[in-house]
Amino acid sequence: MGTLLVTNATLVATMDDVDSRWDNGGIFVRDNQIVDVGPTSSLPAAADRVIDARGMVIMPGLVNTHHHFFQTLTRAIPAAQNSNLFNWLKALYPIWERLSPASIRVSTEVAIAELILSGCTTASDHTYIWPRGARLDDQIEVATAMGFRFHAARGSMSVGQSKGGLPPDSVVENEVDILRDSRRVIETYHDAQRFAMTRIVLAPCSPFSVSPDLMRESVALARAYGVHSHTHTAETQDEEQFSLKEFGRRPVELMEDLGWVGPDVWHAHVVHASPAEAERLGKTRTGIAHCPTSNMRLGSGIAPLAAFRHAGARVGLGVDGSASNDGSHLLAEARQAMLLHRVGGNPAALSALDVLQMATRGGAEVLGRDDIGYLAPGMAADFVGYRVDTLGMAGGAVHDPLAALVFCQPQNVDLSVINGRVRVEHGCLLDADLQDIIARHNAAAYAIARGEPV
Repeated sequence: MGTLLVTNATLVATMDDVDSRWDNGGIFVRDNQIVDVGPTSSLPAAADRVIDARGMVIMPGLVNTHHHFFQTLTRAIPAAQNSNLFNWLKALYPIWERLSPASIRVSTEVAIAELILSGCTTASDHTYIWPRGARLDDQIEVATAMGFRFHAARGSMSVGQSKGGLPPDSVVENEVDILRDSRRVIETYHDAQRFAMTRIVLAPCSPFSVSPDLMRESVALARAYGVHSHTHTAETQDEEQFSLKEFGRRPVELMEDLGWVGPDVWHAHVVHASPAEAERLGKTRTGIAHCPTSNMRLGSGIAPLAAFRHAGARVGLGVDGSASNDGSHLLAEARQAMLLHRVGGNPAALSALDVLQMATRGGAEVLGRDDIGYLAPGMAADFVGYRVDTLGMAGGAVHDPLAALVFCQPQNVDLSVINGRVRVEHGCLLDADLQDIIARHNAAAYAIARGEPV
C-alpha cells in the first residue's frame, strides 16, 4: 500500500486514553497501520500520497455493533410502520422468505455504502434468515469487495410456530444444519489476526425463535473456535412475557443460565434489564449493543444505559435493522443516544464525547478488537474526516468542532480510510457505482411491493 500522509486537519481527535487532540493535526500511515499522529509540523513532510484535510475533523472510524443489512429492502413497509416488535416481525417474515442470494447481496451493498458514508469503518451484521440458497458468503464477498471491515454474524432461527416460536416454519432451519454451516463459515473465513478484515460471529436470533439447546451449542462451538457470540436479549416486554411463560426465567436470567455472558458475548438492546441484572452483566464484562432509534421506533422502551456503563459492561452503538431504524447512519445514532438519555431530565446524562467514545472505542471493545477504535501508532489505519465548513456545521464548528458533530446536523464523511485504503474522497464512495447499486436495490424493493420473489 505504501505511505499515506493526512495533513492540516482543523482538529484530530484520537479518542485515546487521555483524549489527545491536535489543531492543525495529521496522521502518517504505512501500509495499513498508523505510524504517527499529531501536529502536522511533527509528521514527515512527504509520502506516497498526501491528503490535505483542512476544514475537517479527523477521528477514528465509527464501529457499528448491531445491524440487519437485508432489511434495507423493507424500509417503511406500510403494514409495519406502526407496530411493536412482535407484530412488526409477523408482518415482515413472509416478505423476507422471498429474498434470494442476489437480494441479500444488493441489500448488503446498500447498507455498507450508507455506513461508510456516515463514518463507519467496521460493522457487525446479524442476518438470521437465509432463504432460497442465500449464505453468509454472499455478504462477506460484498464487504470484501467494498473494502469494509466486517464481523459477519451467522444468525439463525430454528423454532417456528409449530413448536411455539414466533416465526413461521417456512423461515426456520434445522439445528444440525445451522451448526454444520456455523463450523464451515468459521473455518473458511474467520481471521483472528490483528487488523483482520473479516471475522465470524455466531448469532442465534432470539429466545422466541431458537431453542435453549441451540443457544448452548452455539456458544460452546464459538468458544471452541475462539469466536464471539451475539443475540437479541430483553428487547421488549412481549419477549419478557414469552420468556417467563416458556422458560420460567426473565430474558437476562435465561441468557445467564445458558452461558451467554462474558467478554466474548454481546447482546443487542437489553432494554428490560433490572438493576441487579445490569450489575451482573457489567461484572461479567458482557457487551451491550445500544440501539436507541430502533427501540424508539418500535416503542420498545429505553435501555438502562447508565446502569450498564456504571457496572462495567462493554457498551457500543448499533443502528439496528434498516426496517426498524430505516437508515444506517451511525453518527445520527450517536446523536439520538445523547438526546434520548437526556429526555428524563438530566441534560448531563450523556455528553457528545460520551457517545462518540461509545461509537468508536466502545464499539471496538464490544466486538473484541484492540486494533481499532482510537488513533495511535500501531493501531489500524481506520479513520474518517468530517467537513466542518458546511452549512449544517456553521457556527458550531467554531466553538467546539468535535461536539458539533453530534449536536449539529449529522454529516456524511468527506474522507474515509479503512485499513490504510482510501474509501471515500471528497464525499464520494470510491470503487462503487452508487446509482447502479440504488437501481438494483430499488428493482428488488419494487418486486417486494408486487409480492414477487426477489
